[in-house]
Amino acid sequence: MIKTKSSDDKLDTLLSRSVVPIIDLAHCGIEEVPVKSVVNRVGHQLKKALSEKGMALLVNHGISDEKLKTAWDHLDDFVDLPPDVRQHYIRADGDKHGYVSRGQQRFDGKAPELRHAFNISTLNAQNLPEEPLPGFADHISTLATDFKALASFILQALAVSLDIPHTFFLEKHSHMLSGDHDNMSSLRMLYYPPIVDDEPGQNDVIKGRCQYSYQRCLSNQPDFRPEHNPRDEDDLNEVDGPNGQLFEHKLGSGAVIQCPPHVDYGTFTLLSQDSEGGLEVKLPGSEKWHRVGHLPGSILVNVGEILNIWTQERYPALQHRVVIPEQEHIRARGRHSIAFFCHPDNITMISPNDLPNPDAAQDKACLKQRKKSFKAAKERVYNAYQLIQKKFRDTYSNNNHS
Repeated sequence: MIKTKSSDDKLDTLLSRSVVPIIDLAHCGIEEVPVKSVVNRVGHQLKKALSEKGMALLVNHGISDEKLKTAWDHLDDFVDLPPDVRQHYIRADGDKHGYVSRGQQRFDGKAPELRHAFNISTLNAQNLPEEPLPGFADHISTLATDFKALASFILQALAVSLDIPHTFFLEKHSHMLSGDHDNMSSLRMLYYPPIVDDEPGQNDVIKGRCQYSYQRCLSNQPDFRPEHNPRDEDDLNEVDGPNGQLFEHKLGSGAVIQCPPHVDYGTFTLLSQDSEGGLEVKLPGSEKWHRVGHLPGSILVNVGEILNIWTQERYPALQHRVVIPEQEHIRARGRHSIAFFCHPDNITMISPNDLPNPDAAQDKACLKQRKKSFKAAKERVYNAYQLIQKKFRDTYSNNNHS
C-alpha cells in the first residue's frame, strides 16, 4: 500500500526544513532542583539557538500533553458557560488577570472577532471559576506553577549560556506570578473557534489576520496615564481606531493583518500550541517571513526585547506575527495555545552593561557602537516596568502615522 502524504505534510515550514533548533530538556525542566549537567548542556545549546535564530523548540520539558489538553478542555468549558456567569471573571481595567471575551467588533462588518482568553498573573486562585467549574482553579494554578518552574529552568540555562552566575536571572525574576504590582509575567490561555466559509469570499478578508501576539494593536488615542498598566499587549482584536475602525495592515498579496510585525517586550516567551496555527517569524538578519511549523508536545521559546538589551543584541528579539493559515482543513478547526510571558521584577534595573561581553576584546569598535546605541535608552529607562511602559508608548507614537 502506498502511503499518501497528509495536507499538513505539504506545508513548507522551518520545522520541515530542519531549520528550527530543537533542545531536549531531559524531563527536568520543571524540577525544583534540575540536574546541573542538563542545565549546563541546555545553556550551551540555547547560546547557539538564540544567537542564530532567536528561538528554539523545547522537548521533554516536563509538562505533559495531558496536562495541557486538560487546561484547554477547562477553557472550552469556561467559554461554554452562560455569558452572565463568565461576566464575573472579566478582567478589570489596569489588571492583567481575568477573562477577555471574544470581541464584539466585527471585522469589515462581517467577520466577528475570534479569540477567547483567560489570563493568570497571580497564583492566588480566588478569581478563578472554581464554583461553576470544579477543578478549574486547581488545575490551572498547577499549570501556571509548572510554566513558572520551566521559566526558572530557562533563566538558569540562559545564565550558563552567557557565562555568568546561574542565579543572576533568577534573582531578577523572583516575583513571577506574584501580581502586576511586583512582576508583569503572566500565563495566557487562548482559544480560537473554527473559521467556516459559508459562502465564497465571505471570510476572505480575515485571511492573514493576526491571532497570537504579545504586542497590543495600535490606536491614535492611547492612555498614557502614569498609573495605568498597559493592558495585555496582545489585545489586538479589541482596539478601535479614532473613527471606530480596526487598525489593520495589508500584505503585498492583499491579505489583511490586523497587527504589525512585532517583538515581545519581556525576557522571553514560552508558547505551547495544540496544532498548526500560522506562526511566522523573520529570522535574524532576514526580511523574509517563514512559517515555523508545529511539533506536537513541544514548547517554543523566543527572545524578548529585555533579553536583547541585556545581551547587547547578541540574542536578537524575534520578530513574529501570526496569520490564519490558508489551508481550509486548518482554518476549519478550533485552535488552542498557552503562552507564558516571562518578565523581570518591576523594580529590576535593565542595562546593557549588566552582563560581560566576551566579544569586546575582539571587536572594540562594535562594542563602542553598541554602547552608543543603548546610551539614550539607559538614560531614560530605569527599571523593567518603566521599560515596558516606554515600549508601549513608542509602539503607539511610532505607528500613529503609518
